[in-house]
Amino acid sequence: GTRVVDQDTGEQIGDLTHKGQKLLVAKGGWHGLGNTRFKSSTNRAPRQKSDGTPGEIRNLKLELLLLADVGLLGLPNAGKSTLIRSVSAATPKVADYPFTTLVPNLGVVRLDTQRSFVIADIPGIIEGAAEGAGLGTQFLKHLERCRILLHVIDILPIDGTDPLENAKVIISELEQHNAKLAGKPRWVVFNKLDLVLEEEAKEITDAILAGLDWKGQVHSISAFNRTGTKELSQKVMTFIEELPPEEEEVIDGKTVEFKWDTYHEDTIAAHEADDDLDDEDWNEDDYDVEVEYRQ
Repeated sequence: GTRVVDQDTGEQIGDLTHKGQKLLVAKGGWHGLGNTRFKSSTNRAPRQKSDGTPGEIRNLKLELLLLADVGLLGLPNAGKSTLIRSVSAATPKVADYPFTTLVPNLGVVRLDTQRSFVIADIPGIIEGAAEGAGLGTQFLKHLERCRILLHVIDILPIDGTDPLENAKVIISELEQHNAKLAGKPRWVVFNKLDLVLEEEAKEITDAILAGLDWKGQVHSISAFNRTGTKELSQKVMTFIEELPPEEEEVIDGKTVEFKWDTYHEDTIAAHEADDDLDDEDWNEDDYDVEVEYRQ
């Protein structure tokens, strides 16, 4: 989809989400009135006119928003790209260093011929992303179209950071970006379980869930080994199928009062009320009379 924003005021004018959809972004000027519009019983051949008015001028910013059912979010190197490779035919770059993903990637997860959904992988989010840090809001906005978010948490970060604090950073950034994004259905997905023993993994995940006071759905996977990814895909598909159809978002916009709204009505009224506006050399006897001058 495409979001249309007034670049000067920041006003969100509307969203284009369907093929062939139209959106009025500015009004053109009103045409001027010719002399026949001022014709009256006392002014049979008027020579008055009114000028046209200029149209509205806007500087527009068009923002492309990816249309996906599922959005992956997490810190850099959490394994999001590996996950999308394991469940779809998408082939994003995967490496053992942060910020491997620099652009959003889309993949189609196809469970059978009749059941599929689109999943989006965006570059990793870091603290301060809502204010533009890292790749910031440039890619956070792509999650706004998703029906569900999968929060991918690396249970054994390569940089030795605390996975609980890392998870809190992501949640904080969502809330700061906007309330709509923070309020979307969100599941926690623990990744890289193949790097630790089962008992240790349970201790880590339980501690994270307790620290987050998490009451939502939780899934544990190894995207690298594809352990648990099929089950996760099936549950996501079922969840999406059970969701009610999305209502089209309506942008609350104020009615713009253009200066030509009553311009012509006022002009005509002024001409009708003011006899001085008639032609000074008007003679009713000359109406429809063609005068020829000959030597």
